[in-house]
Amino acid sequence: MTVTTPSFERISGILAFLDEANRLKDTLRSGRTPEGRQESTAEHSWRLCLLVMLLAGELEGVDVLRLLRICIVHDLGEAISGDVPAIEQRAGDDRASRERADLVTLCAALPEDLRTEIVALWDEYAAAASPEAILAKGLDKIETMLTHSTGKNGDDFDYRFNLGYGLAATGRHPLLRALRAQVDARHRAILDRQQSS
Repeated sequence: MTVTTPSFERISGILAFLDEANRLKDTLRSGRTPEGRQESTAEHSWRLCLLVMLLAGELEGVDVLRLLRICIVHDLGEAISGDVPAIEQRAGDDRASRERADLVTLCAALPEDLRTEIVALWDEYAAAASPEAILAKGLDKIETMLTHSTGKNGDDFDYRFNLGYGLAATGRHPLLRALRAQVDARHRAILDRQQSS
């Protein structure tokens, strides 16, 4: 087997990008861990990829590696401008174009082929037209809802919000609908416990 060593410039560009992408570890989301700490966007993306890995055997006709790659890049732009909590997102808020512009900025140090690939994966996610992007969008919502159901949230946390959250994204595939049903049941159980106490 022949091994080709990348050029110094290529390695330097990759390392510079990784230095910037590392900011995703400090980009906080509204979700809480089981101990009550705010989760980072990097933690969300990691668990989303873990979810894909665990479901891989159920994803007939889906390019699982492509799905994982989409999940890894879907929130990379948040390393620059941060996360907008789901409860604060509004149609027409231009969030997607800002996040894409941030991603392009973040990828500036990368060699052109890698920069093009990452931005294309993000664009595929944003369009949600391929089977992989449809699943990435839906699983992204489900992972967020799972975090809400297991996190140590404040007393004012709105569990009812989750019952309407991401319905379009989680309704586009039978597996997403099956997962959604169980996650919704978790939130209803939490609401029932709150009402009875």
